[in-house]
Amino acid sequence: MRPGEEFSLADLARRLDVSPGTLHAEVERLVEAGLINDRAIGWTRLLRANTSSRTARALTELLMLTFGPQIVIEEEFRDLADVDRVVVYGSWARRHNGETGREPADLDVMVVGSPVRDAVSAAAERSEQRLGVAVNPTVRSAKAWREESDALVITAKNGPHLIVVAKGGEVA
Repeated sequence: MRPGEEFSLADLARRLDVSPGTLHAEVERLVEAGLINDRAIGWTRLLRANTSSRTARALTELLMLTFGPQIVIEEEFRDLADVDRVVVYGSWARRHNGETGREPADLDVMVVGSPVRDAVSAAAERSEQRLGVAVNPTVRSAKAWREESDALVITAKNGPHLIVVAKGGEVA
């Protein structure tokens, strides 16, 4: 999901929590299929998405839908206590909504409710580890969300945003 970056086989194995041997076999298949490119620098094998592949756009979209930021944020934030909703907004939401531009360097997440701030920070840190990008959480009260009495809430609600957790069944 970050086609411009190269990763070593060892780094990917660590990130994916798989053995280098298992990953090596899969990498061989992906290189042979033309889905990733590899190169060696000394003993290090570097891997990168093959963005010129006919399937690159479709695979990127599939990965975004199944393992992308909205999935990770939902998984990491959904069990926080005293949360009404979790909203992704800002540049990532604009790209997700089809606006063109540079790939976002971070993810803006608004947690609506009255959660324990340390729990929000821990969820953001776990998300950062999984996504490899900064996750910037903010907390706003349910009242501020409802009444739109806060400038950041107004910005988030009036621009592209994605509600990834909605407790109580409301999705907007």
